[in-house]
This record gives sequence, C-alpha cells and structure tokens, in this order.
Amino acid sequence: MGEIAGAGLLSHVPTIMLPREIRLRLNDGRESSLVTGLERVRREMLDVLRPDTFIVFDTHWFTTVEFVVSAHERRSGHYTSEELPRGIRSLPYDLAGNPALAKDLAASVRDLAGLPCVAIDDEHLPVHYPTINLAHYLDRGERWISVSICQTARDENFLAVGAAIARAVESSQERVVLLASGGMSHRFWPLAEIGRRHASDPIHIRTPEARSADLDRLAWWAKGDHASVIDSMDEYRTHRPEGMFGHYLMMVSALGGRECAAVGAQLSEYENAAGTGQVHVWFERPAAGWRDTSRSRSP
Repeated sequence: MGEIAGAGLLSHVPTIMLPREIRLRLNDGRESSLVTGLERVRREMLDVLRPDTFIVFDTHWFTTVEFVVSAHERRSGHYTSEELPRGIRSLPYDLAGNPALAKDLAASVRDLAGLPCVAIDDEHLPVHYPTINLAHYLDRGERWISVSICQTARDENFLAVGAAIARAVESSQERVVLLASGGMSHRFWPLAEIGRRHASDPIHIRTPEARSADLDRLAWWAKGDHASVIDSMDEYRTHRPEGMFGHYLMMVSALGGRECAAVGAQLSEYENAAGTGQVHVWFERPAAGWRDTSRSRSP
C-alpha cells in the first residue's frame, strides 16, 4: 500500500534561481530565506522521509478543459522562462518520471471525482518553473509528476481532485511527497513601481489587506486549522491567490480536506516578491497519520 509521507506549500519565485550576488543586491544585502528554506526542506524533511515520487501541483501550468498529469518516463533538456528569460535561461534539467502512477492518478480523478483528467507523455509538452525551480533544489533522483491547474475549475473541483489523488497513491506501492508549488496573495506592483519593490520585506506586499489575509492563513496553518482556510476562500479570492489557490486545495484535500489537522511548520520567513506573498510551509504528519480519504468521494 502506498502512502503520502509528507507535504509542503513551497514558493518557486524566480529570484531563488538568480546568482547569489544578484539576490543579495536585490534584497539589501541579505539572503532570501526562501533559498535557505528549500535547503532545510531537503535536509530536514526529504532526507528523512526518502520519498519515491514527488507530485507537484504546478501553478504555472494552466489547462482549460481538463486536468492534465505529466506521464513521461523522463523529462530533460534546457529551460528558459518565457516570463523572465534574463533570470532563468538555458537551465539544464533531468527529471525521472512515473508513468504508471501518473496514469493511475488521472484514472482516479475521472472515476472518483467525475472530472476530466488525462495523463500525457508527449515529448514536446512544456515544463514550467514551479516544477523546475523546486527540482533544482530538491531533486536527488526521485521521480517527478506535475499536475496542472485547470483554470475553469472551482474550489470543489480542486478538493475532489486532491481526494482522488490520495486514493490513487494509497492503491499504489509509492511513497509520495506532495509539493504545492506556488505563492499566497499574488498581485504585482505596476511596472513603474515594481523596480523599487524587490526586497523581501513584507512591507512591500501589494496591499496591507493582502498581507493581513496571508498572515491569517499562516496562523491557521500553525494550528492545523485547514477548515478555516477552505471555508474562507471567497474572501481570499479578492487578493488573487496564485493559481486560484488550487495548489493548496488539491494538496490539503489529499491530506483530508476540512478534517486535516496537519500543523504547518514555517521553514522560511513570509516574504515579498514583487508584491506577492511567498513562504515555505511544511505540513507535519499528525501522530495518527493523515485522515483516510479512501472511504468517501467527498473532500
């Protein structure tokens, strides 16, 4: 029987891929805790858990009529970001895949959630930096699967997908870690202002209201109160959470949804990135394990 061994909501901001001297210059001479935080994730969490496969909920991979799961034997090449080609360019990557599990994930979403989902192994399928950036810091030869954000989905769809993914993992022989790759509030400064807002200090978050909303969710996670986060999505949407917060909703539903009591251990400071809220939070497995989602389709 497979298991979800761990889970984290992790920032993938492009600045973590810049040379250190540039990072320090942009951040008033200080290293970003998002860099040291990923090093902690690898050392303190993943080296202990030793997962077989990472499932990445990728907030830059937007699909429209279905959820899509990467099903390649291997994805390799060089990556240049179309968004920030000066910052992430010709970056080599070589990620082993898990086609069998990918196909099982897609089938489970179709069968249990009743939603369209396909596993694709086309060699020309683009890869995105929410997967690439995390792999740069975390990969030690594990297998990697990326899951898209369907931009026409609603909260209940993301929750249903996460519950179905948990069922597929449970039915496998895999030890899996879930990576919700994305930020929190996600509104950028206008172009004329953004150059003065590179520093990580949260004072640069786009609005005080967005910063307050992010901090509320960090406080709820610190108490293992995922129900409050799920139940307040209508309010949080006014701050444009990255990827419609689908990365978090799928992850937390795989851990038990509203009943999940996993406490969030903050492994970085809460930081600004061009107006957006960024943080690394690792969700510790409760002593009794994640709630068993295999007995119900409801999140």
